[in-house]
Amino acid sequence: MAGDNVSDKTMRFKIQKEELNKAGFILNKVYLALEEKGYNPINQIVGYLLSGDPAYITSYKDARTMIRTIDRDELIEELLMNYLKK
Repeated sequence: MAGDNVSDKTMRFKIQKEELNKAGFILNKVYLALEEKGYNPINQIVGYLLSGDPAYITSYKDARTMIRTIDRDELIEELLMNYLKK
């Protein structure tokens, strides 16, 4: 279409390995905190990832504070990598 500034090149996205290890560690901690409080951890984490609203994550055991230290795109990459490895 005329006037569109859409590039036909694929952009590269790269996250450092240390950040992924931290993301995995935090996801596990948050998962356990949500589970201990009686929430469905998967539903709550998905809600957070889709909306960016930290209210989906309990403040129990500092889970909300921890998850906000990692960018959501890093969390999604960690989840995708682990899913595809299995």
